[in-house]
Amino acid sequence: MKPIKWQIFVALLWVSMGAQGQKRAMTFDDLWTAQRITDLTLSPDGEKLALTLRQAMSQGGPAQTNLFLISTRGGTPVQLTTHPAYDGKPCWSPDGNVIAFLSDRSGSRQIHLINPDGGEAHQFTHLNQDVENFKWTPDGRHFVMALRTPADTTRQTLPQSSARIIDGLLYRHWNRWDDGKVTHLWAISRDGGQLRDLTPGPWNAPTKLLGSGRDFTLSPDGRTVAFIRNTDSLRALSTNNDIFTVSINSGRIRRLSASPANDNQPAYSPNSRYLAWRSMRRPGFEADQYDIMLHDLVSGRTTNMTSLFDLDIKEMVWGPLSRRLYFTAMDVGRQVIYGLEIESGKIRGLVHQGVNQTLCINPQDESLFFVRNRAHHPWEIFKSDRNGNHIVQHSFVNHRLTETLELNPLEDFWYPSFDNKVVQGMLIKPPFFDPGTHYPAVVLIHGGPQSAWEDSFHPRWNASLFAARGYCVLMFNIRGSKGFGQEFCDAVSRQWGGAPYKDLMAGVDYALAKYPFIDSGRLAAAGGSYGGYLVNWLATQTDRFRCLISHAGIFDLKSFYNVTEELWFPEWEFDGTPWENDRFYNKWSPSNRVRHMKTPMLVVHGALDYRVPIDQGLGLFTTLQRRGIPSRLLYFPDEGHLITQRENARTWWKTIGAWMDQWTAKEPIL
Repeated sequence: MKPIKWQIFVALLWVSMGAQGQKRAMTFDDLWTAQRITDLTLSPDGEKLALTLRQAMSQGGPAQTNLFLISTRGGTPVQLTTHPAYDGKPCWSPDGNVIAFLSDRSGSRQIHLINPDGGEAHQFTHLNQDVENFKWTPDGRHFVMALRTPADTTRQTLPQSSARIIDGLLYRHWNRWDDGKVTHLWAISRDGGQLRDLTPGPWNAPTKLLGSGRDFTLSPDGRTVAFIRNTDSLRALSTNNDIFTVSINSGRIRRLSASPANDNQPAYSPNSRYLAWRSMRRPGFEADQYDIMLHDLVSGRTTNMTSLFDLDIKEMVWGPLSRRLYFTAMDVGRQVIYGLEIESGKIRGLVHQGVNQTLCINPQDESLFFVRNRAHHPWEIFKSDRNGNHIVQHSFVNHRLTETLELNPLEDFWYPSFDNKVVQGMLIKPPFFDPGTHYPAVVLIHGGPQSAWEDSFHPRWNASLFAARGYCVLMFNIRGSKGFGQEFCDAVSRQWGGAPYKDLMAGVDYALAKYPFIDSGRLAAAGGSYGGYLVNWLATQTDRFRCLISHAGIFDLKSFYNVTEELWFPEWEFDGTPWENDRFYNKWSPSNRVRHMKTPMLVVHGALDYRVPIDQGLGLFTTLQRRGIPSRLLYFPDEGHLITQRENARTWWKTIGAWMDQWTAKEPIL
């Protein structure tokens, strides 16, 4: 085990420099090298936290992801693994003497074991396929693993040819083509016995489509696994994930949920009485509100515990006595931790500031550990008591960043929209802000569309990095945004260029009136996915922006339907298929209004984007060029919907920044 004593020295050094006022604006390398904490998990005795820490060096090279330990009483994190390959997803043995984790160090992702007191890790599984996820059974005798395995399929690969024969939907997803395999849950004994397929059949179990990342779990007695599966025949149209259980010994499978819509994230109570899960009500709608369903394993009765709670459930964790469920929910631009009392059904907000994720509950005193980030504060572990009081920062892995950078906190404001509906706006001022200076501004538009801007240190659309170029950053949680009730979220469907666009422009008007330091003649707008669509729509509706940036934006709604993969999405948003009902496809398609376009635009797209395929970006760029509108195409042949590779991300930021600077200068560079 390797104590990272250098962090203490560096932290003290930068505290000293910060005290002398030697702060600077944020750079791309600061964003990329900010350390990200994931996979927080407590030892059985509640004494230690195991975590995954992603670290990238400022001088380049691949990021490293390793395991660390930190005492629940505080102190410096201790590095447990040092291999340059990925090490993550730690899982304690029931007796706390071993930590299992996933590692790529052998060339494929396999389960490895290590002593938490230090020493070398050794590989446990030696399989022909990657282990996607795993759990240790409560008795310590087995692992249950999610593996991709060959399935009966009509998809054929022709001998000596790269061609494929495809006979049905869904044949590609996100940024990968279907490989003819399915995910099953397999059991293997701790002594390395034979693998057993627990979820045979042609279905993914758990499925990645509309999953939660926490979609299989074991009962406290270790006899049963709860998991999600979708058995509908046409996956491209179905959002009907259901909750199933399987006996590890007999292999008997039972369906527990009856919702026609999406169910996921099953969680057994520690006393074995209940199984909770998240559930949507409306089939075909991926952004319906999640409720918490509580299934009594004794009586067989299922109860909706959050039917009167008008916010979307994100993640949930049981308290050790099974009397309370803790969960997070998007709430007016934050992710708040709530407590749900099982007996009374009472819900109370506990931790409110920032974006709080990766909940862990200490079994000894029911204190909460969680990872928090804010727009001006990267990821750190925080701790509170069970009622959300006495909140303290528990780790300081990004101390150097927070002490050396001039990062302004996010400021909320609220404004009346076109119909007097109150909408949330957010502002981040540039570093070293001077109220007597007139600044250009960039309006950031979130994707989804059923998503939201949050007070977060976003790893891609980082508002503080936009501000570091000398811009005021404006963000609006327009209709469709999560965290304001389901009615507000629903208001974007069939209204893509309507109420959300009006909300946005009303927010711009309000911000310009409220903040005299924003130069109304030097505005830019940028967005990705639905945000890219709305940028394209802006180009057809207004010339108030000096320039626009459209990342992975939909340009032609009819052709988008024909090439995207999750068909339930456009059929819900636009009320059917284009040939059955083309009203909304025609009404809200920017491609039908290109004669009104005149604003300079940067178009960004990845060739491996199957959510909003590349033809949308190419069609938009062709149109802009053909009409003589100043435009540029930033094309990534090896990226999908998101830009994830370091040098590609650097190019993304550099190109977007240069485009904004060129057109928002006091005298634009033509």
